[in-house]
Amino acid sequence: MNKFIICALLCSFSLYIYAQTPQTELSNIIEEEDEIEATVVSGKQSTLPKMKAVKTEVITAAGLCKMACCNLAESFENSASVTVGYSDAITGAKQIKLLGLSGIYTQMLDENRPILRGLSAPFGMSYIPGQWLESIQIAKGPSSVINGLEAITGQINLEHRKPTDETPLFINLYGSSDSMYEANVISALQLNERWSTVLFTHASGMSMEMDHNGDGFRDEPLSNQYNIGNRWLYYDPSGLQIRFGVKGVIDDRMGGQINSPKERSLELWNSNLKNKDFNGYFKIGLPMDEEQKSSIAMIVDYTYHDIDGFFGLKDYSGEQNSVFVNILYDNHINDNHRFEIGLTSQIDDIGEYYTQHYLMSDFTALTYSKRDDRLMGASAEYTYTQDDKLTIMGGIRADLHNNYGLLFAPRASVKYAFCDEIVFRASGGRGFRATNIFADNIGIFSTGGPIILGDYDAPKVIDSGLEISDSPLNRMEDAWTFGGNLTLYLPIGIEGGNNFISFDYFKTIFGNQVIVDQEYRPGYISIYNLEGQSYTDTYQADFSYDPFERFNITTTFRYSNAMVDLRNQGLVERPMTSRYKAVLNLQYSTNLNKWTFDATASLNGPMRLPSIMNLKESPAYPMLYAQITRRFKGIDIYVGGENLTNYRQKEAILSADNPFSTAFNASNVWGPLTGIKFYAGLRYTLWK
Repeated sequence: MNKFIICALLCSFSLYIYAQTPQTELSNIIEEEDEIEATVVSGKQSTLPKMKAVKTEVITAAGLCKMACCNLAESFENSASVTVGYSDAITGAKQIKLLGLSGIYTQMLDENRPILRGLSAPFGMSYIPGQWLESIQIAKGPSSVINGLEAITGQINLEHRKPTDETPLFINLYGSSDSMYEANVISALQLNERWSTVLFTHASGMSMEMDHNGDGFRDEPLSNQYNIGNRWLYYDPSGLQIRFGVKGVIDDRMGGQINSPKERSLELWNSNLKNKDFNGYFKIGLPMDEEQKSSIAMIVDYTYHDIDGFFGLKDYSGEQNSVFVNILYDNHINDNHRFEIGLTSQIDDIGEYYTQHYLMSDFTALTYSKRDDRLMGASAEYTYTQDDKLTIMGGIRADLHNNYGLLFAPRASVKYAFCDEIVFRASGGRGFRATNIFADNIGIFSTGGPIILGDYDAPKVIDSGLEISDSPLNRMEDAWTFGGNLTLYLPIGIEGGNNFISFDYFKTIFGNQVIVDQEYRPGYISIYNLEGQSYTDTYQADFSYDPFERFNITTTFRYSNAMVDLRNQGLVERPMTSRYKAVLNLQYSTNLNKWTFDATASLNGPMRLPSIMNLKESPAYPMLYAQITRRFKGIDIYVGGENLTNYRQKEAILSADNPFSTAFNASNVWGPLTGIKFYAGLRYTLWK
């Protein structure tokens, strides 16, 4: 009952703000550039997708409603480019993969500010409600150098609902058969001709224990999450724009065996994690001439994250303070030439602490990782455009790091249109990222055996504390990615429809990578630097067809070949990486979109499992989603179902009946943990 009271209070609070605020129209329409490589707000129209040097897939606001997605991770459920899975069977943490590699190698951007870095990465996807977003842009490959070094497999840029939206009030309420609830209240207010703001509130959680697969463990943790955000825009007729905002998240989740308490128990295995996250940013953009062909901008971003909890007999805590500053100068010399230069400063103070306790013993193992990273860098990017036919973008970054020295990252992209119907793109470049040993691999805590770092053996870890900050394990991960795309726009279907076929190929090659190995020492989690090769080949084909008005057919097939050198094994297929995925989506809307019918079917291919598992590889399995939406004036009512095939992974947890043994392992999840889920909800929009 308390949860529903909170949701009602959120709604009432936004209504009160709306009633107390004078409503005036903006005399100027402000449009931000929608390109993933754009950073300076110039007031110009966004370029068409055909013109971009980097192929960019866009999930629109309508697409975000297809799956009634509750958070960012679930927004990709019907995508083959981005696959979504659980990091383990305990915490409910969702992780994505792009180009066959973990989401930690994909740079996440919030309107071109790097986000979900460090300690917020394991759960950060669930901290961004889908209904807060206006669109998601997915670019494969290293893409632009302007936003930093960390784009290895791609960039995903999020566009939030804007302060200038014509929606003083938006409410989304959601409930499902597995006791999940969610409420979002968003209010965009135009205070006067220059100032506008948008307020975001969110509450969600899981209120009942579920054990669909009968292993005695909760399929999803009991949880409560509360988010609040506020964004402001100041726009001056001279072209000056100031944007700033804050966001806070409190998340509490309890996993483990059914009926286990919130506090640590030595009788029932349980887990409790508390996350607190705060982010604040400031952006200012100023045109340098009347025609707004050149502009200068500055972005300042601060993030604080605190995580504290335990997994059975393992304690884990961490604290992060990060500051990102980017100063950019953008010059559109003419219709053919454009260049952008930037100066970047980044500070990361991240501490992680892991303690292993042992039953029937006074020994404990304390391991801690402390990162004090200071980075100063410069970037330059030049773009040449010849009408709609040719676009060449070349960029270079040079960053000086206090721990890793000079980091050099060149990148390039080219787009060539043989004709209006055939477009070719190619790109390549280098990326780096500093590792957060534990946060990057949060699932390893849901195991019974010790975690062994580098070449340290178990006795040394047990007998004394171990700092890994200065060890060889603390090296930068370094990779090159290159590939291309061919898109054919088809002369079939309705005129102006979404009719195309597209083919992608990308390859990622690591110079250094941190390896998490469950096979080198059975019963242990071994973490060490790459000793040999690590590469991934990804092939993908997409087909979209609008045979008649308001009906779309989209199908996608992706195949991945991921290989890595593991100790005592040599070059083998990377475990826990799906070989292929196929997706079919059908959507039909009646006249005036009064009814919308949406169905998505996917076939998830097998993956090699670690040798500790009872199966050598997972089976291929289907998933089916369906949703019906009925639109009234200002109100959408939707009902739907997920996992309608009722497929569930068997033995998601090894030794579930003996969870305090070293054989216990809940970190290898390759399929759905819950069965059929039905949901219903409504969206209310008050237009100006």
